[in-house]
Amino acid sequence: MGWMNDTLRYFSKDSIYRKFHQNELTFAMVYHHGENFILPLSHDEVVHGKRSLLGKMPGDDWQRFANLRALLAYQWFFPGKKLLFMGGEIGQSSEWSENQSLEWWLLTEGPYHKGAQQMMKELNNFYRHESALYESDYDHAGFYWIDCSDSESCVLSFVRQTHDGLRKVCVILNLTPVPRAGYRIGVPEMCSWVEFFNSDSTRFGGAGQFENAVYSTDAIPMHGQQFSVEFSLPPLSVIAFIPDRMTSRD
Repeated sequence: MGWMNDTLRYFSKDSIYRKFHQNELTFAMVYHHGENFILPLSHDEVVHGKRSLLGKMPGDDWQRFANLRALLAYQWFFPGKKLLFMGGEIGQSSEWSENQSLEWWLLTEGPYHKGAQQMMKELNNFYRHESALYESDYDHAGFYWIDCSDSESCVLSFVRQTHDGLRKVCVILNLTPVPRAGYRIGVPEMCSWVEFFNSDSTRFGGAGQFENAVYSTDAIPMHGQQFSVEFSLPPLSVIAFIPDRMTSRD
């Protein structure tokens, strides 16, 4: 519940205030390895006047859905098993109620709700097939921050990997509506980094900025890593990359 409360408190803030609250996203790793945690976005948070997940998100419609997609993608890439209460996966507008059906009709109302559903479908597929996202949930070696100190830009980056370190996913969060081209981040391998996931994809109702990118690595040490890459970060997004050596997997 601590992860859920901290995370929702952060995402419900307007982006201009988030730089003062980045510790609400990083604090979970202080206690994560003490128990086997589930990451819930639960029933308790979408009833009794607390609003739906979408209703908690700040900004206009585009920003609210971009924030929702970023929240859900962050949950899926963060270590820990997942719990998402029904309605969150389609961006339901109203609070959940036991007296009525979910708002399935929203899936025919423009690209955003259908896009959120499509994103969750793809995230589930990625999660099921990429062992770096689940094999080492409670192993210290399975997760490490690349950089979580740039609170001014609200950019965080981390790596998920298997026990042996052979399979890696580099995850980058840009939690303001400002696109950031040429943002340098340390990486653990000298290779080409291929986009694995982008919450700003047009398939999900996003703007598609810098979509389907492949980046070359420079021999410039940064963030405690031997190498680094100048990434281009879409606004209010979570993007994930894998080394090109992993793209040949069936």
